[in-house]
Amino acid sequence: MKNLRWEALILAIGMVVVGNCLKNALENFTDKERVVSVKGLAEMEVPADKVVWPLVYKDIGDDPALLYENMAKKNTAIVAFLKNNGIEETEISIAPPEVIDMQAERYGNTNIKYRYNATSVITVTSRNVDKVRQLMTEQAELLKQGIAITGGDYRYNVSYEFTGLNSIKPQMIEEATKNARAAAEKFAKDSDSKLGKIRNASQGQFSISDRDANTPYIKSVRVVTTINYYLRR
Repeated sequence: MKNLRWEALILAIGMVVVGNCLKNALENFTDKERVVSVKGLAEMEVPADKVVWPLVYKDIGDDPALLYENMAKKNTAIVAFLKNNGIEETEISIAPPEVIDMQAERYGNTNIKYRYNATSVITVTSRNVDKVRQLMTEQAELLKQGIAITGGDYRYNVSYEFTGLNSIKPQMIEEATKNARAAAEKFAKDSDSKLGKIRNASQGQFSISDRDANTPYIKSVRVVTTINYYLRR
């Protein structure tokens, strides 16, 4: 009889332990199914660290040889202007002139004054953005030499780039992650829960764009991370 009592007691204790284990396991399973998905945004404004500046001018004439000679002189004058103002030779490239024979144009005007229309492009590619921007305001020096730098052609717009993304990535990812966690903690508090561990996360693609249309030399860098957190009771 005594042995039966001990066996019954042990069995009862075992059932209580098993019941608690099942309860905890069920609660843990339920908690793992409770997930909140949040996004964290990080933005940063940075100055462009590279500029591509096409200097474009046009020339016209009837004599191809004379036209090329005049363009060669103008190219020499433009390169001298750039070098005298601190632009390195390695930062300057001269494209072959683009010459159009107006008489050969199928739908061209038959009353043209000059047969040939030529376009020359000298491109400055530099890391010294401030120096190049300063030079852009001094193009009147070329006009005094009879060289009119033209604009308005979408093929030859000035472009600014930011190439130092790798240097700011860790900082921006950290900020985006902090912002995502803050949003998750607010959600957990409002839902009377506690924030658990990260279930999974994905880093969005970095985007670089002009801050606005008037300041293309200031870039806006942006990234959004998506993080899923477990919620605990």
